[in-house]
Amino acid sequence: MHADFRAPRRRLRVTEELEAPLPLSPRERSHFRAELLNEHVLVCDPEHSQKIHDQGYFGKGVLSRSRPEHGISDQWEQHDGVFLPVVSQARYEELLKLAGSALSAQGWDEEAVHQALLRLSQPIQMDDVRNQMGGGEEAEENGERGEKNLEQEGGVSPQKKRSRRGSEVETEAKRSCSSDQDSDSSSDCSPDSDPDPAPLVPGPGFLLVVSDSEAGGGVREVRRTPFFLSEYLQLSLEEAFFLVYSLGCLSVYLQQKPLSIVQLWRTFRSLRPDFVSSYAAYHHFRSKGWVPKGGGGTKYGVDLMLYRKGPPFYHASYSVVIERADDAFRASPLRPFSWRSLAALSRITANVSKELMLCYVIYPADLSEAELDSPVCLSRLKVQAQSSAHLLFRPVNCEGQQIIRKLP
Repeated sequence: MHADFRAPRRRLRVTEELEAPLPLSPRERSHFRAELLNEHVLVCDPEHSQKIHDQGYFGKGVLSRSRPEHGISDQWEQHDGVFLPVVSQARYEELLKLAGSALSAQGWDEEAVHQALLRLSQPIQMDDVRNQMGGGEEAEENGERGEKNLEQEGGVSPQKKRSRRGSEVETEAKRSCSSDQDSDSSSDCSPDSDPDPAPLVPGPGFLLVVSDSEAGGGVREVRRTPFFLSEYLQLSLEEAFFLVYSLGCLSVYLQQKPLSIVQLWRTFRSLRPDFVSSYAAYHHFRSKGWVPKGGGGTKYGVDLMLYRKGPPFYHASYSVVIERADDAFRASPLRPFSWRSLAALSRITANVSKELMLCYVIYPADLSEAELDSPVCLSRLKVQAQSSAHLLFRPVNCEGQQIIRKLP
């Protein structure tokens, strides 16, 4: 007897619209880049991070809860036709201290650090800002375009508005920093005119500093950003390999060299012995339209959480435990359970309004270790999932999904 399917619980406050998931079409397919650093896959480009997260909800910001939106400031204001982040005087002084500490760690002496921070804290005229951001006319056009975007983005979340405006300003600021360093590298890049060090300040971009003291009276001054804070998008190993192997829209680099699909598979297997099983389960649920997330599952003692559409729209419906088995369901489990521990996990899952699902990755008895050394082995694996409400999913051949790119 099968239990009735319970519809996912919709979130009460949804502040964004669902974007088309990756890949859109062969013509519109973008190619993103990620870096394998310290056993983590990081997307460093802000534009790539935003698209990967918004078009499928892959990964999470390293400084944020989910969407990468952490920056110098979450408040933006149009000042003489240019959108700038707004910070208080106290916050700006904290940023200066952080920049000074970073410079000292790079070997700068105390006097050089003092002079560098003094130059940063000097107010800048808007004409100079426009000139360094690509010319006055271009800056004014950017400001007018930003106003139109604000008027037309009625249904877009405030977080997306900030990230879009921030990316435009950051792009222009990077261009201005490079031209400014070329023109006056001796005064801004190092205390002894040595081009070899790569100092943290002066960072690209500008800030609108608001005085929060009674004597200041809320005076607004434009100053240089002490350092450029760009949040990275962290992908799980399963998410990264799915984007590379199944969707073909991501390249993962290790020490500035791109990794092939087989090299990436072997690298991930060396980092995680259970990667084959975890990826097979992840691939299975992604191919069925779910959004699996691994980070939230650790709070509830499971491997994956399954969301409909994405975390901004629905609460997680299932808590998934991944197990490995052979054709006869005889194998050493990845996570051995006693009846007491299984009952406790089921109770915890029920208390957070989710269902516990056991996902079995079935290995053929004749599958050799040499075959597991290549993603071609996915064609021989099967996945069968059973929830605590006795909902059965038919075993699926992982290589049989239409979305998968086949290896030559």
